[in-house]
Amino acid sequence: MANALTEIPLNRLDGSADSLASHAGKVLLIVNVASKCGLTPQYEGLETLYKDKADRGFEVLGFPANDFGAQEPGTHEEIAEFCKLNYGVSFPLFAKADVTGPAKQPLYAALTQAMPAKQGPAEEFREKLKGYGMTPTQDPEVLWNFEKFLIGRDGAVAARFAPGVTPDDPELVAAIDAELAK
Repeated sequence: MANALTEIPLNRLDGSADSLASHAGKVLLIVNVASKCGLTPQYEGLETLYKDKADRGFEVLGFPANDFGAQEPGTHEEIAEFCKLNYGVSFPLFAKADVTGPAKQPLYAALTQAMPAKQGPAEEFREKLKGYGMTPTQDPEVLWNFEKFLIGRDGAVAARFAPGVTPDDPELVAAIDAELAK
C-alpha cells in the first residue's frame, strides 16, 4: 500500500503521530467532520458503519475542519468530548485542519487530486448553499462538511461522495462492501 497518500504525515486529535500507512490493508472512509453542522447527525451513522464493518477490515477516519461556516470552532479536546458524549464516536479522529483552499492539509490536496469529482447530489447541495447566501466551492474542492473519500485496501482512492450522501446510503454501502470483498 505504499503510495503518496500513505506517506503523508498526520496527527491524531490527541496529538499522536499517524499516517494512512498505519492503516494499510484496510478499507478506509475518510470524512471531514464538524460538530455544529446540519449534517453533524451523520456521526451516528458513521459510528454504526464503523462498528458493523470493522471486523472485516474497515475504518472510518474523521478529519475535523472549520472551513465551512465556522462549524467546527472547538479545540481538539472539545471536539473529542463532543463526539464521545453525543455520538459515542470510537473511530479515529485527527487534528483539525483545512480541507479546502490554499492552506488545505496535504492529505486533502492529494485526495481531491486523485478523485476530482464526487458522486451523489452535489449540484442540489450547491443550490441549497446558494439559497442560504453562501458561495459553494467547485470541484475538485471539498464542497462541505461530511464529504467522503473511500480508500481501497490497495491505498488508492476508490470513490468520493457528496456531503449529503448519508452513511447508510445504499450506493455508499455497496461501494464499501465491494472494496471489502477485494
